[in-house]
Amino acid sequence: MTILPHNAPFTRFADWFAEAQASEPNDPNAMALATADADGAPSLRVVLLKAWDERGFVFYTNLTSQKGREIAANPRVHLNFHWKSLQRQVRIGGTAALVIEAEADAYFATRPRESQLGAWASLQSAPLPDRATFEARLADYDRQFPDVVPRPPHWSGWRVMPARIEYWQARDGRWHEREAYLRAGDGWTHGLVYP
Repeated sequence: MTILPHNAPFTRFADWFAEAQASEPNDPNAMALATADADGAPSLRVVLLKAWDERGFVFYTNLTSQKGREIAANPRVHLNFHWKSLQRQVRIGGTAALVIEAEADAYFATRPRESQLGAWASLQSAPLPDRATFEARLADYDRQFPDVVPRPPHWSGWRVMPARIEYWQARDGRWHEREAYLRAGDGWTHGLVYP
């Protein structure tokens, strides 16, 4: 394997992500997020990438949700982008850490009011007796915050700091191209992986 500088896999991601934004009909920033509970049982759901740079890949959520609790107990997670129109995947394994408060506040302020109110009203992942209960909670918070909606203390972002990034490109005959980057100190090792 070759040792590459710290930005090598992110330069590749920038190129592929730009192509996905130009070609994917819906949510090119959608990524599957895998977590595990205390017994090691995996859980998978789709979240949206909201920021990324050489520090990692950021998504936002309710910290008391199932994924929030699981990440707090075990920060080792895996992400997967699947861009069907390009026949590509990017697999990212790493460790999640909370973004700083100012970063979470800044992103929360950009969200539509309805999404901001939903962050307060939803007891994400908890049982909901009926839709009317949720709608009543939304109305309550709408009255409570007639102007600016502050970020709830239970809502923030996680940054996944990658230890491994794999780029997968489909090829005929299932002879796919796979390239893996593995963190090595301040840089990365890089090599091919059999299809």
